[in-house]
Amino acid sequence: MAQELVIGIDIGGQTTKCGIVDARGDVIIQTVIRTDTYNDVAPYIAELSGALKRIIAESGSEGRIRGIGVGAPNGNYYKGEIENAVNLTWGGTRTIEFAKLLSEAMDGIPVSLTNDANAAAVGEMTYGAARGMKNFIMITLGTGVGSGIVVDGKVVYGHDGFAGELGHTCSVRNNGRLCNCGLTGCLEAYCSAIGMARTAREWLDMSDEPSALRSLDKITSKDVYDAAKEGDALSLKVFDYTGTMLGQAFANFIAFSAPEAIVLFGGLARAKEFLRGPIESAMNASVLPLWRGKVKIVFSQLKESDAAILGASALAWEL
Repeated sequence: MAQELVIGIDIGGQTTKCGIVDARGDVIIQTVIRTDTYNDVAPYIAELSGALKRIIAESGSEGRIRGIGVGAPNGNYYKGEIENAVNLTWGGTRTIEFAKLLSEAMDGIPVSLTNDANAAAVGEMTYGAARGMKNFIMITLGTGVGSGIVVDGKVVYGHDGFAGELGHTCSVRNNGRLCNCGLTGCLEAYCSAIGMARTAREWLDMSDEPSALRSLDKITSKDVYDAAKEGDALSLKVFDYTGTMLGQAFANFIAFSAPEAIVLFGGLARAKEFLRGPIESAMNASVLPLWRGKVKIVFSQLKESDAAILGASALAWEL
């Protein structure tokens, strides 16, 4: 009998990564489509299902797909719905029956859905830096700031399926920046890749400090990283500011779940040489003495494309 396979899908604000996964946790084939080129979910589902059918055919996996797991912003594990996903161009303030729509487009293959950061946490716990840990917090630093909270080896979903939106804790700056969610002062507005680039632009506008970033029309977090590697003083200060804010926020997160580690994942986490120091310094300065020096800052050991795919695919084995 042919081996059963599952599909894992990671929906990000800009791209969607999909892969077919075997029982050993190997991603045997994967593909990427754009998330942000649609204003309605229907054409997005059409492109996504088309891409999935192509990789199924290319890998000779017809008839072997047991289920599909999806990690998505504001994905509700209980309902299979995406609700008020402001970071998705086709999400907005709507509630989308995503699992149902994708299952129908995939000829009835069952679909399970969770928050994208929760999916990444499951992937890291099963295959990556959090192997053997039963209590940790996953922080995803990408277009937004996501989080997955694991307590006693289980992802915390809460009574409504939305526990763990730590990126939208608003205590980091009173009356601060407007976040995409509509609140002000959220961690995401400062410490996402977009938020960090915004910090750089604001500081350039407020000073005459020389910087390699001044020649750029549009600044990205990668631009800040590249400049920091060349010793650009302003870029280094942006990283210190961002890392300090993350560390202060992590001290608050530690107080409610006492994790063994905080695992950082996503594009911005690649800049660990500039983030680790200010994060650890601010975190340990702000946390209660009984946790000081006990909580590790760990960076993902998985390829960015694989972690969320593997985590999402783990949902599908339960279908």
